[in-house]
Amino acid sequence: MTEEKKNPETADLDKRDLNNPRDRDALKKAADDFLKSRKAEAMEEVADEEEINPFAHLVDENAALKDQLLRLAADMENLRKRTLRDVADAKTYAVTNFARDMLGVSDNLRRALDAIPAESLVEDSGLKGLADGVDLTERSMLQALERHGVTKLDPEGQKFDPNFHQAMFEVPNPDVPNNTVVQVVQTGYAIGDRVLRPALVGVSKGGAARAPEADDQAKDA
Repeated sequence: MTEEKKNPETADLDKRDLNNPRDRDALKKAADDFLKSRKAEAMEEVADEEEINPFAHLVDENAALKDQLLRLAADMENLRKRTLRDVADAKTYAVTNFARDMLGVSDNLRRALDAIPAESLVEDSGLKGLADGVDLTERSMLQALERHGVTKLDPEGQKFDPNFHQAMFEVPNPDVPNNTVVQVVQTGYAIGDRVLRPALVGVSKGGAARAPEADDQAKDA
């Protein structure tokens, strides 16, 4: 009772009545005082830590900056590699659509030559000269495509590869390993490691399974 008279603000808070404005103010003041004291204590603790190790925050900042620089360097290296790969692909495959169209023109030239009867070439020298010119044009066109990365697919004797060959028919032949290309109906072409036009082929059926060594020898040939 004596303490409450001497310092009414520090009376037992549990006995305060929240419905009483004076008690609510006292409780609020007590809470504010407590928070201020805890904040001051926390600031003193931080100050003490900085006094003990004044370079601790510099070490942390340096580690964070180093981590950011390493991540940035890795991102830039990945970007550089991706850019080089995109440039190489663009250089290799830029002529893909043009090359495919030119193959159609080459096919038409070959069909024109095949349509000329052999006896007509012997009897008519003018027609023979025209046919030679068409043949030279076809070969020059294919050579130009080859200089730009277009390669010819001639898979006869090789194992059928659905990535580069298109099977048109099967040829029953027990003397030839099964699934071997025995006839090429139309030559195929590739550009880089991509197929430009699959080779139209006939494949064997009924023979023994093809040995891996035979596949390697056929590819080397």
